[in-house]
Amino acid sequence: MPKIMIQGTGSSVGKSILVAALCRIFKQDGYSVCPYKSQNMSLNSYITMDGKEMGRAQVLQAYAAGLEPEVFMNPILLKPSSDRMCQVIVNGKVYCNASAKEYQNMKLLFANMLKDEFEKIEKQFEIIVLEGAGSPAEINLRDRDIVNMGMAKLIDAPVLLVGDIDKGGVFASLAGTMLLLTEEEKIRVKGTIINKFRGDLDILMPGVDMLIDIIKRPNLGVVPYFHLQLEDEDGAMEYNNKINNEIDIAVIKLPHMSNFTDFDALKIEEDVSVRYVTTAYELGEPDLLIIPGSKNVIDDLIKLRKGGLEVAIKDYKGQVLGICGGYQMLGNFIKDPYGVEGSTTHVKAMELLDIETVLEKEKVTTRVEATGFNLDKTLYGYEIHMGITTLREKATNIFNIVKENGKDVNYFEGAIDSDSRIMGSYLHGIFDGVAFREYLLNKIRNTKGLQLRKSKEYENLREQELDHLAQIVRDSLDIKEIYRIMGIEKNV
Repeated sequence: MPKIMIQGTGSSVGKSILVAALCRIFKQDGYSVCPYKSQNMSLNSYITMDGKEMGRAQVLQAYAAGLEPEVFMNPILLKPSSDRMCQVIVNGKVYCNASAKEYQNMKLLFANMLKDEFEKIEKQFEIIVLEGAGSPAEINLRDRDIVNMGMAKLIDAPVLLVGDIDKGGVFASLAGTMLLLTEEEKIRVKGTIINKFRGDLDILMPGVDMLIDIIKRPNLGVVPYFHLQLEDEDGAMEYNNKINNEIDIAVIKLPHMSNFTDFDALKIEEDVSVRYVTTAYELGEPDLLIIPGSKNVIDDLIKLRKGGLEVAIKDYKGQVLGICGGYQMLGNFIKDPYGVEGSTTHVKAMELLDIETVLEKEKVTTRVEATGFNLDKTLYGYEIHMGITTLREKATNIFNIVKENGKDVNYFEGAIDSDSRIMGSYLHGIFDGVAFREYLLNKIRNTKGLQLRKSKEYENLREQELDHLAQIVRDSLDIKEIYRIMGIEKNV
């Protein structure tokens, strides 16, 4: 079956966005296409319609392919909780918590599962576009690899190798990667792609010709550096810290911050600036302060406290929103009786919201629809958390959950204080739809004497940007040769 795998010389070279581009190109050309990444390491995750957890990068790729995201597109998700520990999620559900060494010993157990599941996917689609992780030249990991050349061998996929020229050293990176591959692995590499180029191609091409002579592989194109309003790649985000618009939104950059994609939709608003804050000095007086999600809430809260940011947050007099872990931090205390996050079993929180949180063993993963809070439209979001939060006397709920994983329900969620200044919710993605984003931003605009605005439809913009992405990559790469590598003879 036709398939192609995008591997890279390292992390953040553009594998994810190129997979999305190819998925959209193949879809435009009339093929049913599916993205696939056997193992993703990311703190940005998403909940599917059936309540399973997957990496956000494959969500964007699914949209590019015209598909609803499903967990088979990313069967293994690793969510780091410290430098040496991570939560292992298999087929959308928590499998275990493991150290790096423990997970390394588990990998071969998953190989047969990945092969069997991939063969099922092959029967459903005409083309599959796979993504590797990091670099295939991590020679210390070769014997247990299930995401780069190990996966390519498992399902017999041809590989395109991508290098990032914006960082510098792209020729050395591509040639060095090829040098460290085994002969069998080298055979799989059918060509290279140079990504994120700025400058004059005429000056670059002599180097490309020399690279071709060195590694004996064709170059399939040079993709220019571009800025599109699409989700940031995992681990590749540039954290803006400048105020460049009328509405100033400050997001606390937690050490274990998760789901920073929650704020991508805010960036499409023309009068909004989203910046990331790591110190009390940087905070200033934003119009909205957001405390985001965290994979290790207690540890991040303690670090905020030690670094002085907690005091600055408590002294701040403007609008505060806590999402997921940030919501928990706003309360009176957080208890961890089962050691879900570590050895600290009880910590005093910021005491800005009259709520209490207990971390539980079971993870909540749900897609929801909500009403309430002066919204004239249904709000869509998803929950990914280990905690159960209880409201006390001085806090009231803000949302009424009416659907959970497609089923009718009726319960309350989130909390707000009596002054409507401090609010928190477990719902990720609440800015993706228009309802809550428009309400909150117009509240700020009204306070600042700015003109009220209708918010843009993020989903429509995403579709336009994916088409734009596809055109950039189509114009840059030898798409006909990529089809030929996959075994498809096509005039393009």
